[in-house]
Parts: sequence; C-alpha cells; structure tokens
Amino acid sequence: MKKRKGFYRWLTALLLISMIASGCSSGSEGKGGTSAPGTGGDDGKKVEILLGYYSSDSSDAKMKELIEQFEKQHPNIKVKTQSAPYGQFYQKLDTQIAAGQAPDVWLSDGVYVMKYAQRGAAKDLTDWIAKDLKADEYYGLDFNKDADGRYWGVPQGIQVGVLFYNKDLFDKAGVAYPSDEWTWEDLKSSAAKLTVDAGGKTAEDSGFDAASVNQFGLTFFSITEGWFSVMKSYGGGALDEKAENSIIHSPENKQAFEWMVDGMQRGIITDPVDLKSFQSNTAVFPSGSAAMRIGIYARVQAANEAGLNYDVALLPKGPDGKRVSPVIANSWVINQKSGEEKAAAAWEWIKYWATEDEVQKQWTELGEAVPVKKSVAESEVFLKAGEQPANRQAFLDSLEFAQTLDNNAVWEEWVGKFNENAERAFLGDTGIDQALSDADAAVQAVLDDFYKK
Repeated sequence: MKKRKGFYRWLTALLLISMIASGCSSGSEGKGGTSAPGTGGDDGKKVEILLGYYSSDSSDAKMKELIEQFEKQHPNIKVKTQSAPYGQFYQKLDTQIAAGQAPDVWLSDGVYVMKYAQRGAAKDLTDWIAKDLKADEYYGLDFNKDADGRYWGVPQGIQVGVLFYNKDLFDKAGVAYPSDEWTWEDLKSSAAKLTVDAGGKTAEDSGFDAASVNQFGLTFFSITEGWFSVMKSYGGGALDEKAENSIIHSPENKQAFEWMVDGMQRGIITDPVDLKSFQSNTAVFPSGSAAMRIGIYARVQAANEAGLNYDVALLPKGPDGKRVSPVIANSWVINQKSGEEKAAAAWEWIKYWATEDEVQKQWTELGEAVPVKKSVAESEVFLKAGEQPANRQAFLDSLEFAQTLDNNAVWEEWVGKFNENAERAFLGDTGIDQALSDADAAVQAVLDDFYKK
C-alpha cells in the first residue's frame, strides 16, 4: 500500500492558495469505493457532473460536440464543463483538488494519473473496468495499472514515440531511410552524414565545425523524446518496477549516456544550448533543421503544417536487441470524492468514450492521438488519416514494446532533478559517472521524501 502522508502536506499548502483563488467550479463530495456503478441517472433522476479537460480551440469544439451527443443518449445526465489550455488547467486542478472542488471526471495527462492515485485524489476503477470493458479491445489499459494491479484511469488517447525522419534531407545526402533493424549506433552513423555545418561540411568531413551546425542529424530533448528510450534500450532506466527507488547509477545507463554525450559533443545531436536557438524544443524538426527526431504522435500535426516530406519508423534497438518506445496514455480519471451517483454518471461518460466507435472516429479526425479502441486504430480512419506519415502502422507496432515514463506521485519532481544532472553531462560540465551519481542521489531524495516518510 503506498503511503499518502505527502498528500496531506500537499493538500494543506494548496488549500491556502485555493482560499484566494476565484472561479473554481465545484464537484460533489461523497463516498469512494470500487463497487460497480449504477445506472448513471437512467432511473429518471437528473444527475449533473462537472467534466474537466485541457484543450486547444479545435479540440474544445469537438469535445463539446461529443458531450452534446452523450447527453442525447443519456438524457438524465447533465454535463457541465471546465476547460483551459494545458498549463492553466492543471494549475487550477491542483488547487481544486486541495479544496475538495475538483471536477467529477477529468482528462489527465498520462504522467499524472499515478500522482492522483497515490495522493488519494483518483478513484480506483479496477472493478468497473473489469465489468464493462473488454481488455483485448483496447490499447493502453495497462498503462494505468499500478504495481498492485489496480487501475486508476481509462485511456482517452495515446502518445507513443517513433523515429521521425525528413525524406528530402536523406535523399539530398544519399543516405538510406531508417529501417526496423537499425540500432542506435546505426542511427548515429547515418546522423553524422546528415549533420551539416555553416561551411557545408558534414560531421564525417575533415574540418567539420561542431560549434556552427546548421542542420543536425537528430534533435533530442526531454524524458519523452530524448533520453528515456536510449537508457531503456541499453538495459538501464531511471526507477525500479515500483517507481519508488532510483536505479540511475548503473553500467547500462553509463553506456547509454556515452552514446548521447558523444553525439552531442560531435554536433550530431542537439544539446541543451543548441535548443535555445529555436522558438521551442519541438520546433527543430518542423523547421527542417534536423533530419530526425524522436517524436510522439502529436508531432504529426506540426510536421504536416510545415509541409515536410517525411515519414516515421520504429525507434532503434539497443546493443542487445532491446527496443523501447516511450508512451503516455492520457486518461479519464474519476474524482475519489464524488458521490456515488455522480461517480456512476462519470463512468457512463468514460464508457461512452471508450466503447463507441463513432466517438473514437470523430476524435481521431482531429489528429491529436492514437485511438484507444483497436477497431478504430487498426482501420483506415487512423491508418489512412492523411498522406503523411505513410507508415502510421509504426505507432501501433511500437505499442508492443512501449513503456510508461516511470510515472509516480512525484514524477515532475524527480524528472526535474534528473534533467538538472543529465544536462551537466550533456554540456560537458561534469563527467558521466559523476552526473549519474549525483542524479541518483538527488532523485532518491525526492522519492524518499514521499514514499518513506
């Protein structure tokens, strides 16, 4: 059983903030529990729920359309909504949770589901999922399962990492496109041929200037679209199976870091300083300034809007043939404090989203995520959603070896500590061994502060 003492300190601090916050919508308080839901208002009694989600303009409009359709099918359930851009949504949500005013059901970034579960904010959905959903019909249900086998959310859409590559840049350099047999060393070898300095020399040429690169072989940043897959495929990783202990200082991670640091020092891979030259970390590939990138499905939109001639492939294998893709299952979560009727109505919404093919098809047309339901994901609705990328099957194939990002109650905190120390190695400010040792200690301190107090 995971400790929740950290939750009460967290709640007290945020409650003070909530006293001065305005505009917070109110969810209902009531009993928790894991018993299967009732009729969700089908007995004739009107039930009103508050549904929260983060969104852009296009997704907000589509979400409201789907809610209207849901209300027509469930006339005894009224859905009020609370939406905002990503950062604003989560800032307000944390305050609402602390004040007991959170929505009855909300859309959680996949990396936060375990935070809500372990801090006592999310309802255990294990029994409900077993009763109403057939596991073999979906992608990603297990991504919200904890070490004890309990489920805390139902995927709304999936982001899984693949290798994006610019076909025009490959063709210009005469380099063969990535294959499913590529290792990380194969990637680096090809990336060197695709890295070009201000004088037109590649990273393979004599006199190449790594300090004045105009075109990188690979753009690389963050846990999701950077170091996680490399470390995992080299046999390493950040946390243990329970995500409560650091395993950062290991020979496998050292080998992975040697690969990364070498690529950055040679100018083949973007380092943290290189990224500051761009509007954002994600802008390098769409701008045509990198031949390849590790990217989740959401990056398809920017690549298409930029008019790139590109495709995607599986991420490379590690030295022992292991392949790992990062995955984030953005998911619906039910408020632990919502009363039984509201929780049951919230579950009806989740079932509607998960089980209705038409709902999944309409959301897929936005192009924001890999569909959760296999019948839609494996159909032309997804696989032929646009001319590019042609190999959308790579996203589905990658789910076979996908792993979540060591999600836990203090995910943001430990990732921040890791990044601080990894960046020192990436920039050559400290040796790899020292950076890994320091990261291991800093991350473990964060974990101990929550799990061992």
